[in-house]
Amino acid sequence: MNEIFFSRRQALQLASCGFGSLALSGMLAAADAASVKNPLAAKRPHYQARAKRVIFLFMQGGPSQVDTFDYKPILEKRHGEKMPFDDDRVIANSGKRGSEQTLMQSPWKFRRYGECGQPVSELFPHMANHVDKMCMIHSMHTEGVAHGPATLFLHTGATNFVRPSIGSWISYALGSENDNLPAFVSIAPSPGNGGARNYGNAFLPPIHQGTTLGSAGRNAEEAKVRNLVNKSLTPKQQFEQFELLRAINAGQTADAQGDKELEAVISSYELAWRFQNNAPEILDVTQETEATQKMYGIDQKDTKDFGMQCLMARRLAESGVRYIQVTYGDSGANPAWDQHSNLPKHAEHAKKVDLPIAGLLQDLAQRGLLEDTLVWFGAEFGRTPYSQNNGTGRDHNPSGFTTWLAGAGVKSGFKYGRSDEFGHQAVENKTHMHDLHATLLHLLGVDHKQLTYSFSGRNFRLTDVHGEVAHDILS
Repeated sequence: MNEIFFSRRQALQLASCGFGSLALSGMLAAADAASVKNPLAAKRPHYQARAKRVIFLFMQGGPSQVDTFDYKPILEKRHGEKMPFDDDRVIANSGKRGSEQTLMQSPWKFRRYGECGQPVSELFPHMANHVDKMCMIHSMHTEGVAHGPATLFLHTGATNFVRPSIGSWISYALGSENDNLPAFVSIAPSPGNGGARNYGNAFLPPIHQGTTLGSAGRNAEEAKVRNLVNKSLTPKQQFEQFELLRAINAGQTADAQGDKELEAVISSYELAWRFQNNAPEILDVTQETEATQKMYGIDQKDTKDFGMQCLMARRLAESGVRYIQVTYGDSGANPAWDQHSNLPKHAEHAKKVDLPIAGLLQDLAQRGLLEDTLVWFGAEFGRTPYSQNNGTGRDHNPSGFTTWLAGAGVKSGFKYGRSDEFGHQAVENKTHMHDLHATLLHLLGVDHKQLTYSFSGRNFRLTDVHGEVAHDILS
């Protein structure tokens, strides 16, 4: 028998005739992966994990903390008053400190909810009912005053240099809990402000790149893996092609034992095949009961899209995906929550996400999944407590804003940190984005200082040379 051999390029071409036309964009590049057999096989954490997975609810554009979760009564008392502020954008553009700004009260009323008494504005009446599940961090600060750099920093820990996203780092560190699914999925990512770099693997093995479902600004029904179904061949024919390719691969590996590149390519094909046969069912939210769909607001026009995305996230989480990002955004020039001149538009966005997020928290809790699932609600930065150019909107504010966590390993009904009396700068238990990343990894059982990858002559990590775990928020 003649020796059977084909190059990596030929392998890809062969695969493209059958199941290889599936969503292999990142997976098929896994020839560079270092792992043998299955590079996404579950790995042991550095120590006992509190959380098995993370669902990140990304509010693209930056909702205003003083209009949502960080109540500042002084803004009502001193509305319209002019006073000096160290505005980050003014400083970045001119170096001028103490620029005169006009204080602006929130258009929405606040009231206290839950046993913890957390103030929440009327923008989020449904989420407000779950504050006893949340750990509020009111002292966030970050890098970057524009959306592009700040969004990259949120996802990668860097404002410009191409670095792996947090989901890719988690995939690299822990692998997937399900042999049939990737470790990192990004639902409806935005094409702007970092684009693919927000879910990219950078210098990590390509198999750790996030698998995308849909894109921002498009209907949730379109949040599917592209080219997942090969309409030119029947499932039986695709299976026969897969079996043929597997037989050829077996012959190759027998003659090239220890060839990690070849084994990585093969494992990628097989993951893609398994994903093809499992993803449609996992992503089919119509399998859920009418009551569950209603819980997420799928029965309502305003909440249908984000509700479907949140329900997909829950189905992926319970199926073993490690890191799921759900983006509320759009494909426009300005991200959804970016209200420089029209703050009342916050109400439109809040209505679309409030019920779905509340439904997600309720559903996870009812299923016992919140015990080992960490939910993270946040954005690239917050907004100023004063109006922009004396108008009806607020500018970017990376110096002090709010995020919240819920679920595995964090204190519930807890408030951590504090911004100043106006809600402008973090002043107590200041929590940098590097600190938040370190804390998220810690909850997953990963030491952020030990999670490194050697590239271009140095060891890199998500938190670079920074970051401290916020131990005070841990339960």
